[in-house]
Amino acid sequence: MPPPTAPPDYQARHKQRLSYMPWLYARLKPAQRAWAEAWQAAIQAELMALETIRFGQGCFVAPEAHLFAEPGRDIIVGDHSQIAADVFMHGPVTLGRHVSINHGVSLDGGAAGIEIGDDTRIAARCTLYAFNHGMAPERLVREQPVTSRGIRIGRDVWIGANAGVVDGVQIGDHAVVAMGAVVTRDVPPGTVVAGSPARPVGERR
Repeated sequence: MPPPTAPPDYQARHKQRLSYMPWLYARLKPAQRAWAEAWQAAIQAELMALETIRFGQGCFVAPEAHLFAEPGRDIIVGDHSQIAADVFMHGPVTLGRHVSINHGVSLDGGAAGIEIGDDTRIAARCTLYAFNHGMAPERLVREQPVTSRGIRIGRDVWIGANAGVVDGVQIGDHAVVAMGAVVTRDVPPGTVVAGSPARPVGERR
């Protein structure tokens, strides 16, 4: 007779689902919330013991996320914010309340840091780098000086999948960045931008 098969591990499968769709964490039924909150408390406690990271209330961070925060390069995660699987995050980074960082996003705060306002959504595989290399022709690329001016993203902003934001950019409240856009200059509040380099294509309000 063939060996008996193990029963399906639905809890492990649901943890993976939450890792890639972390918005589901806030919608868990009471029976699921007990184990999920204990699971998250353990993950966040370990990260806070290893790195200079602070989590607010009701946060979610996937165990497959990679968060690095040396002293002076803190990561601060506001209440009810979510960090999905395969995220790379290097401080200094500050997330406001109810911020969603979806899978595969890369955030590097450089020296000046990245700040993301409340209720902002950053879709899958976006890249935000708050530093830049020089390009002087008389020096090798690896020997170029590195500068950092920081990135500031306002409240209620939506950055579409595969978009990029370069160092020094400020994105105003309620703005929208289209999928695949490369943002190289400031975006006024409420403006919709698209393209590479990103240019205004409309107004949200």
